[in-house]
Amino acid sequence: MADDADKPSRDYRDTIFLPDTPFPMRAGLPQKEPGILERWKEIDLYHAIRRQRQKDGRPLFVLHDGPPYANGAIHIGHALQKTLKDFVVRSRFALGYDVDYLPGWDCHGLPIEWKVEEELRAKGRRKDEVSKAEFRARCREYAEKWIGVQMDGFKRLGVIGDWENRYATMDYGSEAAIVAEFHKFVVTGQLYRGSKPVMWSPVERTALADAEVEYHDHTSPTVWVKFPVTEGSNAAANASVVIWTTTPWTIPANRAISYNPDIAYAVYEVEAIEEGLPFEPWAKAGDRLILAERLAADVMAAAKVARFHKVETVDCQGMVCAHPLAGLDSHYGFAVPMLAGDHVTEDAGTGFVHTAPGHGADDYIVWLAHGHREIPETVDPDGAYYPHVALFAGLKVLETEGKKAGKFGPANDAVIGKLIEAGTLLARGRLEHSYPHSWRSKAPVIFRNTPQWFIRMDHPLDTPQHKGRTLRETALESIDATAFFPETGRNRIRAMVESRPDWLISRQRAWGAPLAMFVDKETGQPLVDADVNARIVEAIAKDGADAWFTRPASDFLGAHDPDRYERVEDILDVWFDSGSTHAFVLENRANTRWPADLYLEGSDQHRGWFQSSLLESAGTRGRAPYDAILTHGFTVTEAGEKMSKSLGNAVEPAEVIKDMGAEILRLWAGMVDYTEDQRIGKTILQTTADAYRKLRNTIRYMLGALGGFEAAERLPLAELPPLERFILHRLWELDGEVRQAYRNYEFQAVTRALLAFCQEELSALFFDIRRDSLYCDQPGEVRRRAARTVMDAVFERLTAWLAPLLPFTMEEAWTTRFPDAGSNCLREFPATPAEWRNDAEAERWAKVQAVTSVVTGALEVERREKRIGASLEAAPKVHISDHDLRLAFDGLDVAEVLRTSAAELVAGEGPAGAFRLAEVKDVAVEPRTAEGCKCARCWRILPEVKAPRFLCERCDDAVEALDAKGAA
Repeated sequence: MADDADKPSRDYRDTIFLPDTPFPMRAGLPQKEPGILERWKEIDLYHAIRRQRQKDGRPLFVLHDGPPYANGAIHIGHALQKTLKDFVVRSRFALGYDVDYLPGWDCHGLPIEWKVEEELRAKGRRKDEVSKAEFRARCREYAEKWIGVQMDGFKRLGVIGDWENRYATMDYGSEAAIVAEFHKFVVTGQLYRGSKPVMWSPVERTALADAEVEYHDHTSPTVWVKFPVTEGSNAAANASVVIWTTTPWTIPANRAISYNPDIAYAVYEVEAIEEGLPFEPWAKAGDRLILAERLAADVMAAAKVARFHKVETVDCQGMVCAHPLAGLDSHYGFAVPMLAGDHVTEDAGTGFVHTAPGHGADDYIVWLAHGHREIPETVDPDGAYYPHVALFAGLKVLETEGKKAGKFGPANDAVIGKLIEAGTLLARGRLEHSYPHSWRSKAPVIFRNTPQWFIRMDHPLDTPQHKGRTLRETALESIDATAFFPETGRNRIRAMVESRPDWLISRQRAWGAPLAMFVDKETGQPLVDADVNARIVEAIAKDGADAWFTRPASDFLGAHDPDRYERVEDILDVWFDSGSTHAFVLENRANTRWPADLYLEGSDQHRGWFQSSLLESAGTRGRAPYDAILTHGFTVTEAGEKMSKSLGNAVEPAEVIKDMGAEILRLWAGMVDYTEDQRIGKTILQTTADAYRKLRNTIRYMLGALGGFEAAERLPLAELPPLERFILHRLWELDGEVRQAYRNYEFQAVTRALLAFCQEELSALFFDIRRDSLYCDQPGEVRRRAARTVMDAVFERLTAWLAPLLPFTMEEAWTTRFPDAGSNCLREFPATPAEWRNDAEAERWAKVQAVTSVVTGALEVERREKRIGASLEAAPKVHISDHDLRLAFDGLDVAEVLRTSAAELVAGEGPAGAFRLAEVKDVAVEPRTAEGCKCARCWRILPEVKAPRFLCERCDDAVEALDAKGAA
């Protein structure tokens, strides 16, 4: 052990080359990032990179921005999505591409209408008291405000793009382009008007497409209703067919009963009713009921029937029933036929399906299949029965006003009451089930028959692009030709397109791009006239969509008679709007191209923007507007719960940025597996901040150690020691890994690989071993020059590889070292020489690190037992029985590699008491203490260290050289 009784008379700290850098350990990101953003703004960073890539003739990469909806501040889902897009943009720039990324916004549609209606109500005004022009102007003003707010939020995240030329679906040129795309469907005959039941939101007073509907648990009243048989076999005489439904309000719209010929039906007679009940059941002894044999017992139990018997089987073909309300009003005196249908099952209910063709898709199909054409209209746009509906006129199915808006109205109870009065109610109950709701208003929806405009999915198209294929076939072929990240997205969207109905594109609202066409009043067919369409598009491009609603029809019709044509005033489904964005963002714009290389959105957009873009483009151009789709999951709390402002568990990006900086959010986005749902919260963010701190300290250490490094100091590959050659090999490996991961959008793989490299091979190996040389060797020493040569290569690559993920920090690091070199963001990934590959050194250092792990374990025991303090107090004797393991240390300074003052490497098994690790065979360590005195400069304990200078030979030479240089 060193003898510390005598102390050197001199303090040698000023002779040590300690790292020195203005790059602080504490990042201060919330204060520093805005300054970096300002510098990027001054140099017009995005366009500066594009100009440089175009000058160098780089290939084009197009990321088309899925437009977020302009109705609120950005949330954590926005932050994840836009950050992922920025990863794509910046990494493609760094990979040597010219990247086109034009941010945009979706501005039309119901959510904004709702907000504007709320603002009007707060001022005591109703929507119908405001002109359509004023209402649309208010919607436009509302959207413009939130575009500005969201743009500032996205920029604060460090997202770069062509912000100055942002697109919006409400821009006049965009509206004109959307209408022009709509006209293409009209011209090719893909558009038709159909009167059939669609999902309708009475609260929002508009039709909804499948993509606008979500399902929530809901408790509905259930009824078993008797339909008396009026025609049929003798077995059915005096019997009633029983149906079961969860929508009693649709009974007035009933026109038929559906059955399945493959189901066995029979007539059952009630013998006795349960006794001791607190109410009198509606079933009576002697009732004859027709039911599916498998379900008869269940129905009788619901009706509180104690005993019953089967009379005989029955064939339902040709059977006719009376409406259950026929006894109360002649309006219901029509015949109710039995219709065969494959949609009928015996899984639940009665084996029969109450069929109201105006209120259900299956009902509608089976009604038409049996030759019926007239579809009854029972419920108006406000969800109330029309005046002509006997017994129930004016009653609401759903409330649309006040505090009860979205709740079921009196219609269900009224119908049940009348069924009781008519004596046709058999039983009633309640059922909790999944029920469709509007994903915007969150209110329940109903199926309602109404004339709407649809795009045909299965109409063969005689165009050069389609060659007889239908829209569905074209879309499915396009899905097969598209790359998906992750691959599971392909099956998801494919299943949706395979089974989706015709595309419902009309909406009965005010704020949106119009179905700008005229319909012949006699034929009901759209007017197809290229000149008329051109005038419409020209007017909208000049004055916006308002032109369609405010200008006289004669302005557009030209020589056509205005009295013959009806102007359609519905607006387009907003998914058609956003699905058309490729037409005006990727076409007829400089320095871009159609189709896009990539669309990137959340996984919910398989039913939304990805699909509407696919259908719009497949219908007009015969293929998808993208070559690849990338999807991410949803962001949830640390407990895996859905985030909600009302629950107070939402993580707000603005708050995280204020407290920790945007860089922490970006690193979190780079660390999570975005293909699944991601978790975020205080603990996860703190873990992310810890990882950032380690990364930052790695960069800071290199900046300090590279102070004053110049090209003349650099050593050629042939003169580098084994450790440096290994680190260069790792750079060669990482270069391939990082580039490939970025190409495949595997940002988590980049982050993991680089974090592991910084922690395991830089901090724990390279820096730890070379720290002594960097601090204490003379500047001209080969070992020190080699370390700094390689550290320079590491710094050059790390600051480039990490720039897409952590642009603020890498910009700060780069400009700290090279203040006059321009922005780090302008750089491409530096080329890594193939000669850096060195598999032999990789194999060597794997073996060296295995041996080192045993020595480290032995020294940990010594520290725990207080026999040594620092590892420099040790001089272990290492026994290695494996020849290849010993050979790995050839040419290495063993003590330097083991971070001890001395070390002895010997062949053999070692004594029984030596330290061993089970996972590393053939290595045993005797943890001896170092002999000699402690060098006052490098702290190694060596026999050569003597008073009065207390320096080892290496440090003595270095101090003399420094003193001589100072004296000179």
